[in-house]
Amino acid sequence: MSLPAYQEPLFSADAYLAWEAEQPDKHEYLNGEVFAMAGASEAHVTIAGNVFIALRSQLRGSPCSVFISDMKLRVDAANAFFYPDVFVTCAEADRAHTQFKTAPSLIVEVLSPSTSAYDRGDKFASYRNLPSLQEYLLIDTEHRRAELFRRDKPSTGDKEQGERWWLYPLEGEQTIHLASIDLDIPLATVYEDVRWPNLNLDPQPQ
Repeated sequence: MSLPAYQEPLFSADAYLAWEAEQPDKHEYLNGEVFAMAGASEAHVTIAGNVFIALRSQLRGSPCSVFISDMKLRVDAANAFFYPDVFVTCAEADRAHTQFKTAPSLIVEVLSPSTSAYDRGDKFASYRNLPSLQEYLLIDTEHRRAELFRRDKPSTGDKEQGERWWLYPLEGEQTIHLASIDLDIPLATVYEDVRWPNLNLDPQPQ
């Protein structure tokens, strides 16, 4: 989603949920402040839809669920609610939550020029507080490339080894391997039907 614009300060989480349910547009919440979400481009919407379809097909009949854009994700450690572009949760506890989910295994954000730094920085820092999160996928809307971050938890009993996130950059004709749900998605599938503007961008292969 596009980088939010500042709105009202000092909401409690419960007040935000009650207020948000009455709003025609979406707003994210971070530590008492509420931010309006800007609209997405055609490429953004197409990419998110392609990813959702691939994940939904893979997870059909499993205990996991996939959500696209309109489902809130709660991050208690950051006192925040976000609207990821796409995410997957396999947690039994999330079945009881209808307004939001809390334990994603995979989060996907589709980047735009105005949000890429935010999605890689502050938002990713908040997402890393989620103990369930195994992978974080960032997809570019200006070039055929993506960045997959995968969590590497320390071995049992290894007190000196901290938790690490490994980056797997992808571009062109490469395939994204999502270990969290055992799925391979070619970048060609991610970018299917994306209409590139007449800019200095990477076109789809013929």
